[in-house]
Amino acid sequence: MAWFLARRAMALAITLLAASLVVFCVLEVLPGDPALLILGTGAREDTLAALRASMGLDRPAWERYLDWVGGLMTGHLANSLTYDVPVLALLAPRLAVSGPLALMALTLAVALAVPLGVLAAARRGRATDTAVMGLSQLGVAVPNFWLGLLLVLVFAVGLRWLPAGGFPGWEAGAGPALAALALPTVALALPQAAILARVTRSAVLEVLGEDYMRTARAKGLSHAEALWRHGLRNALIPVVTIMGLQFSFLLAGTIIIETVFTLPGVGRLIVQAIGQRDLVVVRDLVVLLAATVGVVNFLVDLSYAVLDPRLRQGGAGGRDA
Repeated sequence: MAWFLARRAMALAITLLAASLVVFCVLEVLPGDPALLILGTGAREDTLAALRASMGLDRPAWERYLDWVGGLMTGHLANSLTYDVPVLALLAPRLAVSGPLALMALTLAVALAVPLGVLAAARRGRATDTAVMGLSQLGVAVPNFWLGLLLVLVFAVGLRWLPAGGFPGWEAGAGPALAALALPTVALALPQAAILARVTRSAVLEVLGEDYMRTARAKGLSHAEALWRHGLRNALIPVVTIMGLQFSFLLAGTIIIETVFTLPGVGRLIVQAIGQRDLVVVRDLVVLLAATVGVVNFLVDLSYAVLDPRLRQGGAGGRDA
């Protein structure tokens, strides 16, 4: 178990280091001068040179990379080129929007997908199975931004039950804040739930065909009891794997959904920074998002120790890097 966790932690560290290096190199070769962006095209050359020196742009790239990585590790991020404030100061209030949105969307996706997937597998070939698979196919096919616009037309413009966009802030109360996040949450969750339901159904069907499940049934357990006591834990292993993979798509969807619903979150901040060519903000946020995905996948690896007893016993099984 300890060796398994050490391997996962080492793989996470290497992945984050590689991601930071790729992001830094890509932004280094992009055209554009940050000093010129700040001072404008009419600035004098000596003024531009002085600003480049103060920003460290006259130093070798490897020195700037090491300083940047050191700042990321200690929480001392650079100042935004557009707003002239630390990136962390821009990020903190937006995490209060994007964090709950992603968490609620993931929770809703799992709460819908796992029961529906198990139900479809238990009633394979019946009307329930056909209905669940049909709805999941529709959910996979519909883009989340189109679904978001459809939800706005129905529940905001038509029925006037929920706001069409914007975010009042948590200081306005939990009710108005959650109401503003309701439609974005559904738009993010439903496509993910559709994929997860199909994976859950396939995993449960595979488990139901195992010999130990037939043995449990032969001992007098009902179909549901055998699945609950012996099969569900094994069926959840591929489901948890897909959940970890889906989290990165969930973050990508958050960028689009926050733009559709004009939410002041991290995704919209990235879009604005790209439009303003604020490469400092783009660089830091992309690496922080990559770190978030890496940590989530590390937690998924830890969950295997709960679902797979072989890992707790010191086995070498599990998902390889």
